[in-house]
Amino acid sequence: MRKSEDLEQVFHYFDEDGDGKVSASDLRHGLSLMGGDLFSKEIEVAMEALDSDGDGFLGLEDFIGLMEGGEDEEKIKDLREAFAMYDMEGCGFITPKSLKRMLSRLGDSKSIEECRVMINQFDLNGDGVLSFEEFRIMML
Repeated sequence: MRKSEDLEQVFHYFDEDGDGKVSASDLRHGLSLMGGDLFSKEIEVAMEALDSDGDGFLGLEDFIGLMEGGEDEEKIKDLREAFAMYDMEGCGFITPKSLKRMLSRLGDSKSIEECRVMINQFDLNGDGVLSFEEFRIMML
């Protein structure tokens, strides 16, 4: 019970206007005060993934899910195995070419350009490929 109370206090710290919801701006500001720094796109992806009621804000339960991470070792292992299936070139990234090849194996034929567009939706640093961390965020 103590952990839940602690997370509720942190929630109220992030909820700057006291409306019971944490906005993307609240989250960005609170994390920066704690020494953390996320790109706008990372915050946007996290907000979309955790916003359980679709209102564009994190309620207390959503926020607790964010803080607890919700990822155990088994889930990370499964994600790494899935990532490796797409990283056919063994370079540590999912490239448009490797995505095209894997989708073809799964019976979904896409052009290289379509694969680039798909990757760009989750490519947080704009390098044209997906790292494991970008893939992990995408799978949240």
